[in-house]
Amino acid sequence: MISKFKYISLSVFAILVVSLIAGCSTPPTRGTGYRSSGSGASPSGYSSSIASFSAVSWQALPGWQDDDLSQAWPAWLKSCDALRKKSGEVNWRQVCAQASNVSGRDTQAVRKYFESNFQVYEIRTSSGSDTGLITGYYEPVMNGSLTRTSTYNVALYSYPSAWRKSKPNPGPTRAELMSSGVLNGSEIAWVQDPVAAASMQIQGSGKIRLEDGRILRLGYAGTNDQPFKSFAQWLLDRKEITRSEATMQGISQWAKRNPDRVNEMLNANPRFVFFKELPGNVAADLGPNGALGVPLTSERSIAVDLQALPLGAPVFLATTKPLSNQPLQKLVMAQDTGKAIVGGVRADYYWGSGDSAGEMAGRMKQNGRMWLLLPR
Repeated sequence: MISKFKYISLSVFAILVVSLIAGCSTPPTRGTGYRSSGSGASPSGYSSSIASFSAVSWQALPGWQDDDLSQAWPAWLKSCDALRKKSGEVNWRQVCAQASNVSGRDTQAVRKYFESNFQVYEIRTSSGSDTGLITGYYEPVMNGSLTRTSTYNVALYSYPSAWRKSKPNPGPTRAELMSSGVLNGSEIAWVQDPVAAASMQIQGSGKIRLEDGRILRLGYAGTNDQPFKSFAQWLLDRKEITRSEATMQGISQWAKRNPDRVNEMLNANPRFVFFKELPGNVAADLGPNGALGVPLTSERSIAVDLQALPLGAPVFLATTKPLSNQPLQKLVMAQDTGKAIVGGVRADYYWGSGDSAGEMAGRMKQNGRMWLLLPR
């Protein structure tokens, strides 16, 4: 799901919303006792054209001792599931093998494992800055039906079969698609809220809770290759909403007040995303697969720029919660990527599934710092 979508347009949700609301919080400060480890040497087995790395001590990580690492352990094991099968600049096999000897419920045992088997590196951008942008994303969950009803009358579409052999380049805009009849017969599910459906398109995946209790998981199947344009910005330009209302929740409220103008707003974004049904044997409580090919873990997975960091790697993140100075300092795994995630110190934080996660993701635009963990 998100993996393929994000290669094309991941985290445009962050561009859609968080770029339109309050500015960044103050960046987190260095941890007490910040010091270099040895000469601050860069890693011998990994390099990046857009980021630099300097070895530092574990004491350099603000909040490292306070993080409940047992909560990060399942995400690391998922990374290992994929990393064992990959070859590249970094050899993960030995540290992943060592993981089988660790009690994942014991946060001190997990901390000892990372401190014994990994060297931590401060990440800086090519310009030398140790601070960058941290945004958020999530997986929408909504009620729906496999057939159209009076309640569920907003369609989510599969990729047009006629385009598989001969696809127009670019394809018709959203407005043209909705009025042309090209999508007739491609309905994959029906939901109630057109703004929620648009949010699922922006995220590239989601869950539909059917009336019989089953969960339908949808993933990205393609687009019409039109450029993305923010309908939140469209509303702001027309002074229909304020910047504080430029969230999916605020936009939904506007839509309820202006039902006759919803399509006009949605058509401001010419891009249209198509879905496919994902296997039903995936546990409903797991997140969508990221670019690494493993399910994302709520508040422990991030999307990164693959020109900066190796996919699957542990990363220590120090930022703040949305629209606040409350620290958010924890070990996360670089399990996803996306076109909108660009830079040496840049991450998109996966908040999880559902409305509460969406609220946090939609408001997240923070300064942050990052450290890469690599096997010794």
